[in-house]
Amino acid sequence: MSSLPQAPLPVAALLVAAGRGLRAGGGEPKQYRLIEGQPVLARALTPFLAEPAVTRIAVVIGEGDEERYANAIAGLESPRLAAPTLGGSTRQESVHRGLLALSREGFDGIVLVHDAARPFVSGTQIAAAIGRLGETGYAAIPALPVTDTVKRTDASGHVAETPPRDQLVSVQTPQAFRFKPLLAAHEAAEAALLHGFTDDAALMEWAGHPVATFRGDPANIKLTHAEDFQRANAPAGKVLVTRVGTGYDVHAFGPGDHVWLGGVRIGHDRGVVAHSDGDVALHALTDALLGALADGDIGTHFPPSDPQWRGAASAQFLAFAAGRVRERGGRIDHLDLTIVCEAPKVGPHCEAIRVAIADAAGVPIGKVAIKATTSERMGFTGRREGLAALATATIRLPEEE
Repeated sequence: MSSLPQAPLPVAALLVAAGRGLRAGGGEPKQYRLIEGQPVLARALTPFLAEPAVTRIAVVIGEGDEERYANAIAGLESPRLAAPTLGGSTRQESVHRGLLALSREGFDGIVLVHDAARPFVSGTQIAAAIGRLGETGYAAIPALPVTDTVKRTDASGHVAETPPRDQLVSVQTPQAFRFKPLLAAHEAAEAALLHGFTDDAALMEWAGHPVATFRGDPANIKLTHAEDFQRANAPAGKVLVTRVGTGYDVHAFGPGDHVWLGGVRIGHDRGVVAHSDGDVALHALTDALLGALADGDIGTHFPPSDPQWRGAASAQFLAFAAGRVRERGGRIDHLDLTIVCEAPKVGPHCEAIRVAIADAAGVPIGKVAIKATTSERMGFTGRREGLAALATATIRLPEEE
């Protein structure tokens, strides 16, 4: 659960679950298949149900999927969860029908449109979507820098253009919109017989509205192909073996009035000297997960020489490492953290830190342990020159042959 303050406008979430997901294989629509023993749709719904700022949740399902839907949400019933709406033949039509259902309830405010095939959405991303829309007014979408070189090809299959990579991003959901402008854009597209929009941001662009971006989450993957499920679940017949990784990080104090610890901002008479936000707890946990994966360290994936990580929130680093575990078909069993400092006092913030870590890593809070200690006034932490963190991550990965 995020610490997002009450939104000034009502917030609704619209989950799109009407597709058939044929490319994913398996016979069953992908939103009803299991990952880690839970239906994909239920996994996608849970973070929205956990966010108190979201006051209404609507789901658009495929015709004939009523029983599948009822089975998938068993145990998740909530007065905030509306009866499902039947979708159409395209994603655009399904979203339009979901918006009309909310309109009939008299809803007006902010709507978050999310693909049910993205089951690893976090409360942090939901809060970021709402917060970014509050700054922009019409539309805000999560985006990630493109790391591969992208080519545009012509009809003959030859390269026609290589767009500059630094101007490209890949986009995710949840995408946040002002409700009435989005509904009006859908109705205008319907009147113009335009049915080829693949996301609502493109439709808003067509309608002439500005679309802002905010940083996406590498762990928020979309399940599209059969191999995506193989990464999200251990492949059949594979034995999961336990692996343990450790992490350590330290930062010196410097000018400032707060420190970040475990994703929580804590007031202090000093800040830390760092390239990112200097969160030693999340840096240590990230390295612990990467160590268990034998996948380099935090500097390998987020080099301090890269200006895009200046001042970056470290929760995205931990989310990235947790996503790497899932991509390998693994499980995070436990995250254990020790923070060492004379000040600030960590104890009053331990539960908030556990919640923030669980949210960023996409694990239940019961899998996160935290302790805080001093060094009895010895060494650099004892002299109040800085603070340190030690972490251990226990994971399971499919056995390698």
